[in-house]
Amino acid sequence: MTRQIFKGGLVFDGTGADPYAADVAVENGRFAAMGRDLRGGQIVDVRGRTLLPGLFDTHVHVLGVEPQLPVRLAEPFSYQFYAAIRNLRSLLECGITTIRDCAGADLGVKRAVETGLIRGPRMRISITAISQTAGHMDGWTPSGEYVNPYYLPHPGRPGSIADGPEAVRKLVRQTIRAGADFVKVLCTDGLTTDPRRTHFGEAELAVLMAEARAAGLPVAAHAIGSEGVKNAVRAGVRSIEHGAYLDEEAVRLMAGRGTWLVPTLFTEPADMPAVLEAQRDLGADLYKAAEFDQAHVASFRAAVEAGVRIAMGTDYGNDCGANLVQLVVMREAGMPAEQVLVSATSAAAEMMGLAAELGTIEPGKRADLVVLDGDPYDFRAFKDNIRAVYKDGVSQVES
Repeated sequence: MTRQIFKGGLVFDGTGADPYAADVAVENGRFAAMGRDLRGGQIVDVRGRTLLPGLFDTHVHVLGVEPQLPVRLAEPFSYQFYAAIRNLRSLLECGITTIRDCAGADLGVKRAVETGLIRGPRMRISITAISQTAGHMDGWTPSGEYVNPYYLPHPGRPGSIADGPEAVRKLVRQTIRAGADFVKVLCTDGLTTDPRRTHFGEAELAVLMAEARAAGLPVAAHAIGSEGVKNAVRAGVRSIEHGAYLDEEAVRLMAGRGTWLVPTLFTEPADMPAVLEAQRDLGADLYKAAEFDQAHVASFRAAVEAGVRIAMGTDYGNDCGANLVQLVVMREAGMPAEQVLVSATSAAAEMMGLAAELGTIEPGKRADLVVLDGDPYDFRAFKDNIRAVYKDGVSQVES
């Protein structure tokens, strides 16, 4: 691979420092040097543009879930894998070069990206999400029909339901055997019932954590209500996903123990009713959209003010491609603009255990790079301003 020098631009290096003028040299897929007036390589003219590290989305579902139940039930089982190809490409078009898939994608999808069979961000996968009976992953309905076909077990993806410590132990081990990079557990219900209801007891969480630690894997906890959040934090999870109803004790616990928050704020207040309305045909007891959205934003602000570590994540599935609107919402919820970008670069890399390789522009790290026109803090125009995306020094997207 030839040496390339990205010359004449500004650099947002991922640390939170203001953009500064510097050339960036890339060689053999890694950043080789930074400085003024670098020489000795193929010149890429980026005058008037800003270079950023490749972005992260730490909570996606690239196999997606079709929100309209009749459409979902009519889709062939294998359709989800072809939809993943589209979603992965859409993520690259957002400048997102690394993702954490929080249930759905199996080892085959990850390996297809790694071997170049399909194009997409590098992936870390949980494969499934571990739920109790009557939990968020239990697709049972009063009619007896199971309505979550995207997460049906198959040879690459174990089931999701476990009750009691020994059943939880076995399912964690099956997930690890299937190739999971981290374990995801559901510590509260979801949005279609009461998201504040707590799931899994202390003994079940203790076994889950012990098995994950034995395999050297972190744990991500879907937890919306405060009691579920606190149970998960005390058990030792690495990240809380969502955290919409955080009381003061939950925020203090997370800040004190260094637990990460992946907030997955809804992209616009108007989105919340639409998401819940799509679930209304399940006969669920739906919570008021405005109440949930207000609580979620308030919890996010409290976490930011308390110094809780934040990593950007969207919870997107079939809507991959609009992920960068999350930056807009985080900024409008009160997070400083430079810290919003940090949450999608160096902070996300640290949360995922990839900080030695990714997240900042500095010599020795993998050359994931976004070339951007305009103001890097103009998040509403961010996607339209992307001119090129590189992963490991190889061009993925150009416009």
